[in-house]
Amino acid sequence: MTVSGDLIDIAINTDVAGTSVALTGVLGIPAGSGPWPAVVVVHEAFGVNDEMRKQVRHLAGLGYLALMPNLFTEGGARKCLTATFRALRAGEGRAYNDIEAARRMLVARSDATGAIGIIGFCMGGGFALMAASRRFDASSVNYGMLPKELDAALEGACPIVASFGAKDKTLAGAAQQLEAALESRGIPHDVKEYPNAGHAYLNDAMSGPRALHPLMRLAGIGPNPESTPDTWRRIDAFFREHLVVEPA
Repeated sequence: MTVSGDLIDIAINTDVAGTSVALTGVLGIPAGSGPWPAVVVVHEAFGVNDEMRKQVRHLAGLGYLALMPNLFTEGGARKCLTATFRALRAGEGRAYNDIEAARRMLVARSDATGAIGIIGFCMGGGFALMAASRRFDASSVNYGMLPKELDAALEGACPIVASFGAKDKTLAGAAQQLEAALESRGIPHDVKEYPNAGHAYLNDAMSGPRALHPLMRLAGIGPNPESTPDTWRRIDAFFREHLVVEPA
């Protein structure tokens, strides 16, 4: 276990088969005394970087026990990215096992209430959507790709809060498609598309290799401080409704 600032780099050890060998993760613990509702955080395609650590820290600051499994534990983004996206589309594989391992680790903690959500960004948003039917109480999908069989993926899904940017050229129409599917299934939801935001707009800075930043900006990828506060307000309100049980 390594403490980095107010975050803890830990080993994720559970009885889930098929996880990454020596799976690691980043844990954020709220200030004060628990127990707290818990959230599994699924990172973007660039892996466990400074921007994703900020998201874990932000969730802990809001009062959630937050654990981000490193889906690239066995070789980094360069080695694991293709296989991880393949698992995302297939709906099964090592990445889902890693997410389940993180979920079980949080549920087993004495400082957790037992209520648990999942939140994902970019690639992680796709996983958060696909995992909404896998024993989570609420899911936050942030500019995540939609599966081809969306209706099937939403079978038995928990409540979902989803956020997209209208300038995101990679996900045109995704917000409207997801909201229609959730509405038709009667799944509690809050879906919003921000007109001035693009992909990865919740990051504070451009992520990934610097050489890609000009191309990313052309594709509508990058921070949008204007839309970020309202997005987090909605996520926090949604999680508080579905994860936090107020005392009688």
